[in-house]
Amino acid sequence: MRELSDNIMDIAQNSISAGASLTQVHVIVSHADNLITFIFRDNGCGMSEEMVKSVTEPFTTTRRTRKVGLGLPLLQQTAMMTGGEMSITSQLGVGTEVKASFGLDHIDRPPMGDVAGAWFSLVLMNPDTDFLFTYDYDGKLFTFDTREVREAVAPLPLNQMEIAAWIKDCLQSEINELHGGNIS
Repeated sequence: MRELSDNIMDIAQNSISAGASLTQVHVIVSHADNLITFIFRDNGCGMSEEMVKSVTEPFTTTRRTRKVGLGLPLLQQTAMMTGGEMSITSQLGVGTEVKASFGLDHIDRPPMGDVAGAWFSLVLMNPDTDFLFTYDYDGKLFTFDTREVREAVAPLPLNQMEIAAWIKDCLQSEINELHGGNIS
């Protein structure tokens, strides 16, 4: 994947495919620890111990629409080549957590990319799924919870044009503010 935000889209989409009604995506940028960390949690169908052990092998997938699964193996490879790591914990019927860290200043770390755009696309393409997005930039925190937005705009859907435009602007402006206008 060319940008880390592409991984956000891919792994979050795995949660949706697993039947999650709530997908949590946490991005933590820590200059003090020299790390970028992604934490994905969902309440989807979960995976067996055997699947957890094999899911980081290329071409392992539970999808019926295609027989290739490269998202988690590529995420793990990217994490490891930047001095980071990846872990997966899952329980059948409960959900899954994927945690990946990347060396912040490592030369092989892909650019962050458009995190706000990735989050916005997830909401727009999955208006009936709830998302909890958290962005922690050196201790400055932004949280966006679609459950709160859904409650405020009911009965309108989140992908209604004016609401979607507000969501997009909110995500972008809040993340830009955390970075002081300089996203890298």
